[in-house]
Amino acid sequence: MATGIKDKIAIIGMGCTRFGERWDVGAEELMVEAFEECINDAGLEKNQIEAAWLGTCMEEVNVGKTAMPLATALRLPMIPVTRVENYCATGTEAFRGACYAVASGAYDICLAMGVEKLKDTGYGGLPNPGSSAGTLIWQWWPNLSAPGAFAQLASAYTAKYNVSGQDLKQAMAHISAKSHDNGLLNPKAHLQKKITVEQVMAAPIIAHPLGLFDCCGVSDGAACAIVTTPEIAKKLGKKDAVTVKALQLALSNGEEVGFNDWDADHFMTTSKCSIRAYKEAGIEDPRKEISMMEVHDCFSITELVTMEDLHISERGNAIKDILDGFYDRGGGLPCQVDGGLKCFGHPIGASGIRMLYEMYLQLHGRAGNRQIENPKYGLTHNLGGFPFQNICSISIIGKKDA
Repeated sequence: MATGIKDKIAIIGMGCTRFGERWDVGAEELMVEAFEECINDAGLEKNQIEAAWLGTCMEEVNVGKTAMPLATALRLPMIPVTRVENYCATGTEAFRGACYAVASGAYDICLAMGVEKLKDTGYGGLPNPGSSAGTLIWQWWPNLSAPGAFAQLASAYTAKYNVSGQDLKQAMAHISAKSHDNGLLNPKAHLQKKITVEQVMAAPIIAHPLGLFDCCGVSDGAACAIVTTPEIAKKLGKKDAVTVKALQLALSNGEEVGFNDWDADHFMTTSKCSIRAYKEAGIEDPRKEISMMEVHDCFSITELVTMEDLHISERGNAIKDILDGFYDRGGGLPCQVDGGLKCFGHPIGASGIRMLYEMYLQLHGRAGNRQIENPKYGLTHNLGGFPFQNICSISIIGKKDA
């Protein structure tokens, strides 16, 4: 009988680059930057790594179609290296591959790397029609933009719960201002500038009701992790090891675009994936037991509905919890402690591991002036694709004895 992955995997090292417009380096240099921090943190020699996974989404502006650039950039010892891609859940997909490889007993120590070099497209947002990366993507959705799709989520939410547009805008503005406050404390964040709720509310509209500050940044960056078993971690002298409590993935089967009762107001994948993750981790009341979260705030409305899909806020009540400060850094369940996608940035292949990096730092008490007091469990959430058909990955990590 399957028993899940709880406490079968220890994270013994992590690294993350500064996110931003990294015109001075390529994807290979970003991988080296993240890896150097990671392997020094782990206290290992390179030849102790037995297999690696590389997550990158847009191969046309990154490292090509294979995993070879990771092996050559890091001069790995001619080990198996696998490239994976799963939309915005790509980084977590690389982490999942490394974790399951160790849990299976196939390897003792594995590396997961996520990287993306989006700014090299020359566009301000995600790759567009006319760019090499965008041509393949937008031939499937020629009349759809990411802000346009997620704006429809906001409209559906207001209709479903009879919420006024002003109340929704106020909550979304609070989300964005909160992330900027947190990003200001993070030296690796792309955007480090305080903004007010009033500025968010007055910003130009991108796709109603989403304004400029409701949209996350697009960045270059890389992040990586080294994983092993708790037993090996102990032999390596790692005290208070951070272990994986749950690692779940849910892909849409197309039900959302069929004729059913879904009102387009939330993400079905997140709702189902989170229930499985809590069960795997042994968490019965996530609102009380989860200490902190990094969720996929590609747009402020996405973070809002995710609070309900994670079964932390009740359906229709996320606005109240947000405006009450429940998800603020000093609130009941801090969310986006490092600035989130909104301010840390969103190099697609790196984002999932970057989220884990912040949870890892927090659990070790190494998050500096944004440190949360005595965290127990950290949850990360990625959402790839669009509201009407998407991928959700959820990880929960914590101290070994938690």
